[in-house]
Amino acid sequence: MIESGLLFNLTARLLPVAEQILGGYCLGSLVKPFMERKEKVKLVWAAYSLTMLALNVVSCWLSTFTAVVTGIFVAFLVMCRTDRRNYKQKIFLAATFFSLCWLACAIAEILYDNLYSYVTHTDFMAKAPDYLWEALYVAMCIVYLMSEILILLASIRCVKKVYVYKSANMTKKELCILLAPVFTGAVGFEIIQYYRSFYIWETGKSKEAYDTWAVIYYAVSIAVVVVVIGLYQSIKAKQEEKLQNELLAAQIDSIRHHIGQVECLYQNIRGIKHDMTNHIMTLERLYASDQAEEAREYTAELKAALAEAVGEIKSGNPVTDVILQEWKGEAEKREMQFQCDFYYPAGSDINVFDVSVILNNALQNAMEHTAKNASVSIRSYRRNNAYMIEVANSYTGNLQQDPESGLPVTSKRRADGHGYGLSNIRRVAHKYAGDIAVDIKDGKFCLSVMLMMERVAER
Repeated sequence: MIESGLLFNLTARLLPVAEQILGGYCLGSLVKPFMERKEKVKLVWAAYSLTMLALNVVSCWLSTFTAVVTGIFVAFLVMCRTDRRNYKQKIFLAATFFSLCWLACAIAEILYDNLYSYVTHTDFMAKAPDYLWEALYVAMCIVYLMSEILILLASIRCVKKVYVYKSANMTKKELCILLAPVFTGAVGFEIIQYYRSFYIWETGKSKEAYDTWAVIYYAVSIAVVVVVIGLYQSIKAKQEEKLQNELLAAQIDSIRHHIGQVECLYQNIRGIKHDMTNHIMTLERLYASDQAEEAREYTAELKAALAEAVGEIKSGNPVTDVILQEWKGEAEKREMQFQCDFYYPAGSDINVFDVSVILNNALQNAMEHTAKNASVSIRSYRRNNAYMIEVANSYTGNLQQDPESGLPVTSKRRADGHGYGLSNIRRVAHKYAGDIAVDIKDGKFCLSVMLMMERVAER
């Protein structure tokens, strides 16, 4: 008999062990892109697999359902302990793995039952010795295990592919929407499995038509989970684009304000130039009457008036002059040091509006993440036809980057537009076949922006 074979008994013991270890690997594969520290995924894998292996010893007192729920719950606790953020997303991941695990198992079981039944009813197996039956059992167990894991991994890969914004926080409403197909798939699995087991128990065999429709339902349930996640992510993408467009519109209004200030600046300069003859005549009279001290005081006042009118920063463009002067004033209010060595690439194809978007976003981010008595610096230079802008600010802490965008992970991506600054800067850089880079060095957060120029202007 098959049951008496050593190979049969060994396979029966090793199959659950391999299934639980590979199941832990699949769970780790699902949660890895969503965790801040990727190396902690091994703890999640180990927590699930070890829990399942331990419960396997007392399987006669626990149902398979209870064991799987317990294993996933322990893995969920480990996820929360090692990555203390976005707990709603972790609930979704745990529930999704639970549903996908059962659906993949159900499809593999139906394939196993029907294939095993077909082979055992052949004339060859009817005359086969016991060792061939044992070999067949081992082969079918391997087929079952491989089909289950491959289906599960394929489902997980689809989920990870369509789930684009992995670092975004999940709301309660979003969690409920995403859990709906997961819940219906799990409930449908329980109902179909109950009637299938009852039918096999009553008749001693499975019905092909019933199994076919069951496999279709399980496959559709997996597809629905993936599709709903994809639709959710597409809605998220439209929301992101809408917020970025609203922020860009606000920045356009800001640039218009700066242009208005430039016009006022020119009017003040014209007024000073118009009065310059009178100022010179006044100085000549003071010197002619040997009133040198009064002349020096008058000259100092005239210099102060000129400095106030034209500003201290001269970047080569009046719009960028105004922007940089405003941020310099903001830094002084916040008791920060502000160093500027920026020049506008006059004569190139780079539009002043695009440069203004970069300056406003970069300096706003720098000011918001710099404490009092710290420093903010900005400079620009060119290398061949590459125009470089570098903004640095004092920074303490670790830099966590989003694996999808490569930008720093920030908790300030709110509806008011905060957190989109680097995205807008990158959008401008891509317009000029360039890109941005962020780095932490010497206690400073450094943002580098590269724009490619068609025409290079001499400084």
